Amino acid sequence: MSTESEPLYLGFDLSTQQLKAIIITSDLKVLYEAKVDFDADLSKYGIEKGVHVNEAEREVYAPVAMWLEAVDLALLRLKEKNTPFPRIKGISGAGQQHGSVYWSVTGEKLLGSLDPGDTLVNQLSKKAFAHPFSPNWQDASTQKECDAFDAALGSEERLAQVTGSKAHHRFTGPQIMRFQKKYPEVYRSTSRITLVSSFLASIFLGRVAPFDISDVCGMNLWDIDAGAWSEPLLKLAAGDDGVDSLRTKLGTVREDGGGSMGLISNYFVQRYSFNTDCGIAPFTGDNPSTILALPLRPLDAIVSLGTSTTFLMSTPKYLPDPAYHFLNHPTTAGLYMFMLCYKNGGLAREKTRDSLVKSEGSDPWETFNHVALSTPPLGQKDTSDSAKIGLFFPLPEIVPNVRAGTWRFTCNSNGTSLQELETGWSAEDDARAIVESQILSLRLRSQNLVNSPSDGFPPQPRRIYLVGGGSLNPAIARIVGDVLGGTEGVWKLDVGGNACALGGAYKAVWAIERGAGESFEELIGKRWREREAVEKIDQGYREDVFRKYGNVLKAFEEMEGRVLAGEERNK
Repeated sequence: MSTESEPLYLGFDLSTQQLKAIIITSDLKVLYEAKVDFDADLSKYGIEKGVHVNEAEREVYAPVAMWLEAVDLALLRLKEKNTPFPRIKGISGAGQQHGSVYWSVTGEKLLGSLDPGDTLVNQLSKKAFAHPFSPNWQDASTQKECDAFDAALGSEERLAQVTGSKAHHRFTGPQIMRFQKKYPEVYRSTSRITLVSSFLASIFLGRVAPFDISDVCGMNLWDIDAGAWSEPLLKLAAGDDGVDSLRTKLGTVREDGGGSMGLISNYFVQRYSFNTDCGIAPFTGDNPSTILALPLRPLDAIVSLGTSTTFLMSTPKYLPDPAYHFLNHPTTAGLYMFMLCYKNGGLAREKTRDSLVKSEGSDPWETFNHVALSTPPLGQKDTSDSAKIGLFFPLPEIVPNVRAGTWRFTCNSNGTSLQELETGWSAEDDARAIVESQILSLRLRSQNLVNSPSDGFPPQPRRIYLVGGGSLNPAIARIVGDVLGGTEGVWKLDVGGNACALGGAYKAVWAIERGAGESFEELIGKRWREREAVEKIDQGYREDVFRKYGNVLKAFEEMEGRVLAGEERNK
């Protein structure tokens, strides 16, 4: 097949602050990229970092019209790069999780009759939506609704068992519940409710797209075991308007993460010269899309080290707990996606870095890295020394759910005699301790989901991939390997900031080109060029130090419990 006729695939990532688009070949080579930065390109919407904030009600939301304008702008920028749109055979992508878009009856009709001579925003923004804004994942306005969701099935543990997560402010079910109470008339006039992922898919499909089997798990409404909407939770979210009305607004959930939902809307054929046979594959959430940026095997893990810290793992085990999230895998039936999210990631590490002597060179992390690597594990120069463990939360944390603060403890090497320190310890000790603390929390909460990757090794991940800004830091990579292990090592996934968009593009390739029964991992695994995408940056598992951290894991859990017990709500 000549390169001029080789099929291409388009992946999108509609995140909080940007819309990214990436075009790849069948053999996964990146050819074209474009992005729209909302603050820089669409500041006329009055947003900051992509959103509006109503601090009085702790609301965070984004204008849907801005997203529409971004779609045309991203495609225009691809057009300016002479992108051969007629060769694109499939489109998929990712949307920020949990956000909801409220369509009007008129909107559903307009989607199918767009004029290619005009823009999306001109044709849809005024009449297509019952409500002009979409709640953002940072929204924290739904505490009352979360309390009701946690109580609806008897406990937060039972809610997590059914839906994969306890109630969270950002989850769509509590958001819908609050919306219908705050805007009852607007809610009644809403014809359909989509997630951000299915909103974006709908634009390209020319009709409202069904929910994706993975992204639907971020709503607190989907019964994962039953594979159906949870009736009592629908009833709770719907309020007086009734379950049947909400079920109609939500529509269906597509169980197959692949295949084509239909052909591209004629709007894009006429306006941008897409081929009429371009298929629209299911779009998914940004976190599920991240695990599709490589052929992730069970027991492989991704640690995203950005402003926040996120831990992602593919697993055949469904063991939900209120402390973390379980979702259906976005492509592979029988697998689940395990996810941990922390607010205190890069910013917390930077605060500790800035308490040290300033680096003399151009690398602001030079001093931090030197101190962290020269400090022995758990601050123990000798086995008789007490182990140092702590919690470092400049921001209120989700896991565990505690106020902002710093707590420092010591314990024996075997985890006994846990004691809180009144005076703390030196800033130099904090450098290693803060990274250890963040990674010990990952190990604590993932320990029941891993098993021995091969004979002779204790349970741990097989391979650990680091993404995000922190993945460039050698000290963090070393401590990740020390604490979490990784029998095949710690690797840096080098896809820039494009993991979600790339995962969407890979999903499109698999969705359109898969053979009968061929899994995403099989197809992408055969085409993925590891040498071009990843670099091994640490050996990972070291028997003695891995055991040392394992010995204090119970003490770390006890420390969290003591801090939690000190919360006002728990007294």
